[in-house]
Amino acid sequence: MVFKLQDNEIVFPPYHTALTDPDGLLAIGAKLTPDWLITAYKNGIFPWSIDDDEILWWCPSERAVLVPGEMKVSKSLQKTLRMKKFTIRFDCNFSEIINQCANNANRSDETWITRNMIQAYCKLHDQGISHSIAVYEKDTLVGGLYGVEIGRIFCGESMFQLSSDASKVAFYYLQEYLKKRQFKLIDCQMMNPHLKSLGVNPITREEFMSIVKDNLNIETDYKKWLFQ
Repeated sequence: MVFKLQDNEIVFPPYHTALTDPDGLLAIGAKLTPDWLITAYKNGIFPWSIDDDEILWWCPSERAVLVPGEMKVSKSLQKTLRMKKFTIRFDCNFSEIINQCANNANRSDETWITRNMIQAYCKLHDQGISHSIAVYEKDTLVGGLYGVEIGRIFCGESMFQLSSDASKVAFYYLQEYLKKRQFKLIDCQMMNPHLKSLGVNPITREEFMSIVKDNLNIETDYKKWLFQ
């Protein structure tokens, strides 16, 4: 049975209770507020729903992760990076980026980035917890990504592109930036062929939660990212 959360107490069940669901569904309910989201990410949990009526919280048995600096950069992407046709901006136009991700993250004609989710992550951005990387071609936003910084783990949420290689370029600059700041991990949540092509690998829930536990002792910076 999936755990039903209470709105008046920000508490999640132990992650191992997700074993009862093959996909890692841990709990339902609660609210998409900064406090709920921060608590979830600190415990290796993330929200993923297709509507605003019922929030679903997940801790899957397999986690897709990348150690910053270990991205697989193809020859074609190397060429794109050398061309310098894109301009990279950190923490710029967050609202437009998350809305573009919502428009381009369709699964069976439904997006999991709902209206309430957009509002919640924009609030996290205002607090210096949620961050974005924007890719511009001339003056047009053509790609980007966003996610949440917790200690020295970056929890990637979504990416989009309107121009070839734009999302890969955003991901490249993300992992390079996090490498410089000695981040332990980029949590990409669920594996897919695109992530695999970038060098993302699966680890078990137990391996991931061990890293999450160690990360609890590291403070989050709560400040805007600057492109270096």
